[in-house]
Amino acid sequence: MKIFYAVQATGNGHIARAMELVPHLQQYGEVDIFLSGSNSNLPVSLPVKYKSSGVSLFYGNRGGLDYVKMLKNLSPFKTLTTARDLPVEKYDIVLNDFECITSLACKFKNVPSVNFGHQASFMSDLTPRPAKKDLIGECILKNYANASKYIGLHFEQYDDFIYSPIIKEKILQADPSDQGYITVYLSHYSDEFVISRLKKIPDLQFEVFSKKVKCKTVNGNITLLPIDNDAFVKSMVHATGVITGAGFETPAEALVLGKKLMCLPIKGQYEQLCNAAALRKFNVPVLNTIDDNFTREVNNWMNAETVSKLVISHSTESIVSKVVETGLSIRKEAYIQDYTYAGFPSLNYE
Repeated sequence: MKIFYAVQATGNGHIARAMELVPHLQQYGEVDIFLSGSNSNLPVSLPVKYKSSGVSLFYGNRGGLDYVKMLKNLSPFKTLTTARDLPVEKYDIVLNDFECITSLACKFKNVPSVNFGHQASFMSDLTPRPAKKDLIGECILKNYANASKYIGLHFEQYDDFIYSPIIKEKILQADPSDQGYITVYLSHYSDEFVISRLKKIPDLQFEVFSKKVKCKTVNGNITLLPIDNDAFVKSMVHATGVITGAGFETPAEALVLGKKLMCLPIKGQYEQLCNAAALRKFNVPVLNTIDDNFTREVNNWMNAETVSKLVISHSTESIVSKVVETGLSIRKEAYIQDYTYAGFPSLNYE
């Protein structure tokens, strides 16, 4: 069996999840990766067969999106050409982790696909949203990567097609401790901005993961570290708490470890505002920005009760099994329809 797996390379979460999932998928057949996007910092140890710059998000220095850079890197003609050339029809299963080119390719070639990942969970209206919905944000979440079927991942099972987060085996097998520092990953802020604010809290130690530094660098109460999957996991496992954006993978891992968690959603990114609404139910403080109150907010957070620990209800193996089963099922349905439309008698697969 041949499996096509489209991985969104905007940010690191999708890639980290794919690296955890691919060995499980390979138990069912040959896996080819389509890596789409140009804004991740993790080294990719995946069976990448196809690549595209895709449609990427870029961040500014003060917690928001860099819309100018995003527009400069947008190429609609190239996107359409890539979609037409992508050989999705040659695969038994097409999995799509919120990637628009694969969605277009499947639409052009009438190939069924499974949208599998965190964003798929927002096809359900039961999935948490902020008090004020963003109509454009809702439209993007529900239409950016259309598919035949959806299998979502979220903090809780808000609907029957939503499953537990995919957690790295190293996290699940870890023996957490508290070594008295805070792990920080805020890719939507510049290092200089983050450092200037953390230096105002000299009583606390911070390990800050940076896109810019190439080696460990100590600056007062701050240790800067290059982005590395294993190093980041190790830092979280032994940290007192974690300060990060309101993405999905990192907050989920911190909650599984039972760590204190503080989140700062990326300004203008609706998905993160939705995640923030869900995280508040776990007693996670959510800050709109880093301002003059940041020192007080961090100190209050350190003195507050711990978060509610996230309990994993579904194993990675069971989730992958469901994904493969769904992919084969929709492929079979499509084959039966094509066979019938061609004028042949109905097929009985029972």
